Amino acid sequence: MSALTDLPPLRQSLEAHGLMADKGLGQHFLLDLNITRKIARLAGPLEGLSVIEVGPGPGGLTRALLETGATVTVIEKDARFLPLLNELSDVSEGKLRIVMGDALKADEAELAANQPVPIVANLPYNVGTALLIKWLTGTYRPASMTLMFQKEVAERIVARPGDEAYGRLAVIAQATAKAKIVMEAPGRAFTPPPKVDSAVVRLDPHEIRPPEPVLSALEQVTQAAFGQRRKMLRSSLKVLGGAELCEAAGIDPSRRAETLALEEFLSLANKLLERP
Repeated sequence: MSALTDLPPLRQSLEAHGLMADKGLGQHFLLDLNITRKIARLAGPLEGLSVIEVGPGPGGLTRALLETGATVTVIEKDARFLPLLNELSDVSEGKLRIVMGDALKADEAELAANQPVPIVANLPYNVGTALLIKWLTGTYRPASMTLMFQKEVAERIVARPGDEAYGRLAVIAQATAKAKIVMEAPGRAFTPPPKVDSAVVRLDPHEIRPPEPVLSALEQVTQAAFGQRRKMLRSSLKVLGGAELCEAAGIDPSRRAETLALEEFLSLANKLLERP
């Protein structure tokens, strides 16, 4: 696909179309193809595979994914970028499909023909966590996820018990996938540069994940426990059974949420399901 390399630099394309990032949509563009190519490598090997990308914007990461030989479906909410994406489509040899719409409402199973495919994205800051929870707990299970988040969010995903960043997001993520920070990117790598740094998290879903009822109960338990994280579990989990629930799960009710391992949260979720 040599025609890809003949395209003008992304910054030049943005200027030609008079486009700027929309802060209201949490947009920060990755225009450095060295960085986007590294993200594509971290998601790979992708040659011959179908890939879903969310929030392509001007298409920097899209270019890198197409260069790997993948067939890419992009989901973009901002119609301003359609001309730029169409330019990419014109040189993609039929390997780029553009879907305009809200990724939170997208049916990934339909887009992927009911096959597990990798999701790769520089996620908009304002919906990144919501999208991750959707992909971790929803009915569609991606083959893998290689996702750029604010560094603070990335650290919350991979945090361990006792870490300051450990919370509900870490428990849900690690109950459903193996998560690892594989790359960091300073704010200056983006246009416009955000005030925070970013990081790429690679998530590989567990072959067997907790059943849907257990996941639902886990979300209830973690929401209550970390909603009042400074309180003892007997207090923070009072609406779900408090000390009685903890004791049924073999957990000291005087402990606090940040001290519990994943297996202990799963035990609480299972015991919650057993309650009348």
